[in-house]
Amino acid sequence: MARPGDRPLTPLGARLEWGLLPAVPVPFRGSVLDEAAQRGYAAWMARHPVAGVAVWAHTGRGPHLSAEQRALVLETWREALPDRIVVAGARDLTMAIEARRGRADALLAFPARENAVEYHARMSRELPVLAFWLYEAAGGVAYDDATLHAILDLPNVVGIKVATLDSVMTFQRLAGVLRSHPDKLLVTGEDRFLGYSLMAGARAALVGMGAALPDLQAGLLRACAERDWAAFQARSARCDRLALATFIPPMEGYVRRMLWAAAADGALPAEACDDPWGPPLPPEERAEVERAVRDARAPGD
Repeated sequence: MARPGDRPLTPLGARLEWGLLPAVPVPFRGSVLDEAAQRGYAAWMARHPVAGVAVWAHTGRGPHLSAEQRALVLETWREALPDRIVVAGARDLTMAIEARRGRADALLAFPARENAVEYHARMSRELPVLAFWLYEAAGGVAYDDATLHAILDLPNVVGIKVATLDSVMTFQRLAGVLRSHPDKLLVTGEDRFLGYSLMAGARAALVGMGAALPDLQAGLLRACAERDWAAFQARSARCDRLALATFIPPMEGYVRRMLWAAAADGALPAEACDDPWGPPLPPEERAEVERAVRDARAPGD
């Protein structure tokens, strides 16, 4: 939704605007990827009003998967969402090439500690790129403003996903940087303050929380775009209730919690919710996540 006098978004940015891209996890049983559950999950998500999905991101454990597993995951989602956007996380040129060959639409470029501008330029020669500002405790890099401006000046960078975890002040600063680049899209990755991040300037969402209850989160984005503030407030509160049960310490446990949430939402078998790389979590946490999914649903959902 461009404002008068703004430069138009890139074509991909225009497709993403006000859309939800769930960062989808991968269902495992123990250490074995459950291919049937993976296909069923993709078919389930295709019935919901998402703009597309993000695969191989942190939620999808992309750097931990084998090349064969990544290919299977990407193929499954590409086939399930032929007309929607599939973004593939990539930490290096090898993964970027895999994504292009697997017919992804764009890359989510994992943060780079060295030569960040050159890295984004190189990745963007494979596919359009969403840059990624990620909080440092999760392996991110606190790009300074000059670096961000140089990345956003690259013609095949369509925007930036911002995931600070809990720093409203940092999000506000980065939103200010984006105002100098009206042709680029600010994409929120802020599960813990999703509603506020949209009010602060984000015009799309790429969030792990979208792995479950995607109708709710897509509806939140739609309400913001349409300035339906009553609906926005109600949906934002429901999203917050889900985040309060899933994005909590130990933070790496959120992947398993979102698998549990997806199962509680009917997207996955209850047994296909293992995360081989995450911390063990007590059974009572699963019960709390399941309650949160029920509580976040509105009557009639």
